[in-house]
Amino acid sequence: MITLYSKATSNGRKASIMLEESGLDYTVRPMVLEKKEQKEDWYLAINPNGRIPCIVDDDGPGGEAVTLFESGSILIYLAEKSGKLLPQDPVKRLEVLNWLFFASGHVTHTGLGVHWQVRERDAGRAHAHLEIWQTENNRVYGVLDRGLSGRDYLAGDYSIADVAAYPWIYRHDMQEIDLDRYPNVGNWLERVGSRPAVQKGLQIPPRDDGF
Repeated sequence: MITLYSKATSNGRKASIMLEESGLDYTVRPMVLEKKEQKEDWYLAINPNGRIPCIVDDDGPGGEAVTLFESGSILIYLAEKSGKLLPQDPVKRLEVLNWLFFASGHVTHTGLGVHWQVRERDAGRAHAHLEIWQTENNRVYGVLDRGLSGRDYLAGDYSIADVAAYPWIYRHDMQEIDLDRYPNVGNWLERVGSRPAVQKGLQIPPRDDGF
């Protein structure tokens, strides 16, 4: 059985969406981030990085338990275990990995930077770097828009690259992104968001604030 340690944040949703897409059996251990549960000794023994998501699979390779605590590695592992959303063809696989690492790095990093600065601004605290982060975030959206030109999904077919990018682009309103500037991204967002597994995964663990 796979245990998911998570909260329905942009990073946490990568794992929950993929678990729903994979069809693998799993259970959820919701993490109370506001109480710093992710920094407690018991969790650090599982995930030394002290963040979410994290999965523990009691039936890993060779029947041995395995722990993964980076969202990109979680997506690759679940794709390989389930045989879904990561092609075996070498060229197609590399295309997926290109966009997976772009999503894990640029999309995640700049989205997180904007979210942090917006929260600081809205709380009346210093946010001097918000414009810098937003400029870079718009550049990232431009890359996605160019990459999606003539394609339904980032690597052509729906894959873990889309799963990695979607939860951050889903929060484009908070990032104050004008999606009219990025029509390919807007269409992709609707396309991915219409998938039942994505809709379910967004609310695992459940949250009631609408985000």
